[in-house]
Amino acid sequence: MYEPLDRPALLVLEDGRVFHGSAYGAEGETFGEMVFNTGMTGYQETLTDPSYRGQIVAMTAPHIGNTGVNDEDPESGRIQVAGYVVREPARAVSNWRSRGSLEDELRAYGVVGIAMPGTRALTRHLRDRGAMRGAIFSGADAVAADERELVARVLDSPSMEGADLARTVGTAEPYVVASVGPTRFRVAAVDLGIKAMTPRQMAERGCEVHVLPATSTAEEILAREPDGVFFSNGPGDPAASGYAVECMRGVLDAGVPVFGICMGNQILGRALGLGTYKLRFGHRGVNQPVKDRGTGQVHITSHNHGFAVDAPVDGPFDTPYGRAEVSHVCLNDGVVEGLRMLDHPAFSVQYHPEAAPGPHDATGLFDRFCELMERPTVTTSRSA
Repeated sequence: MYEPLDRPALLVLEDGRVFHGSAYGAEGETFGEMVFNTGMTGYQETLTDPSYRGQIVAMTAPHIGNTGVNDEDPESGRIQVAGYVVREPARAVSNWRSRGSLEDELRAYGVVGIAMPGTRALTRHLRDRGAMRGAIFSGADAVAADERELVARVLDSPSMEGADLARTVGTAEPYVVASVGPTRFRVAAVDLGIKAMTPRQMAERGCEVHVLPATSTAEEILAREPDGVFFSNGPGDPAASGYAVECMRGVLDAGVPVFGICMGNQILGRALGLGTYKLRFGHRGVNQPVKDRGTGQVHITSHNHGFAVDAPVDGPFDTPYGRAEVSHVCLNDGVVEGLRMLDHPAFSVQYHPEAAPGPHDATGLFDRFCELMERPTVTTSRSA
């Protein structure tokens, strides 16, 4: 077990549960939504995924940091998590790509973490009680504080429900990811918290990707004359991102092909008049079975979401833009994992086909987006 006990730390949950451990990374205090990730690999991608903004992430894999950190695997320009919980940090780093240790990287970005023996108990607690607000306090003075006062401070911290975080993590200025080889399509990508692997996957298929701020309007997007529009993953409550919903509606009105991932799936759902809701403890890991309801094929997929779309799964349903249907469902709990429009070139999935690391079963969805962009654009309009 991690041994520097001169750096004590506490993990405090809003329901009063307290875990003891040692400071890992920066010392201090941090607040966020307490969640867990079941991936056996990919801690660096997890830490830098913008969808984790505002969350304290506990890793269920027992050993973290063995391969250090490198410059090739990050999904964004910085560590995004609010806090980090591990069981057994690596005592030594060993990997030919490594440029340093994970703990040093956490310190560099001021990320407060805790190493503790109770990660299994924590995960079981969250699976039973659901994701909840939490905080990490480290240092002798913080740990000496009255635990009831620390719980009260957690209860005063913001909830993930109603949190508009997408606009805080994306790019402030547009930028372009060039296609690999000849350019076949121009894609406008709305950055709600986009992962670096996503435009890379499109670029490898001949797409010139114009990454745009989260608050971009449909008019600004369409002015770039895109062959297709992509809405990315991202953090927070989709119900608080009305600007993205209105943008989606404007793009649908124009009849341009649309592809959405994760938050993009939720934004499409809300644009179609569907609701979204918060999952009990969310899906976060690289081993989630998802069934394509059209083909019957089951894909093993990578997930990172705490909200989901509330849509009828018993057949096609009407929307202001024509008929749509649930295209994919999670076999673990029946959660809606994808939407497909039947009268419009638009579809979305709740999981991550660009998974890195993780299963590559679903990378063909990027090919499907390209196939939609090869077809003539059909102009549609909202029904009353």
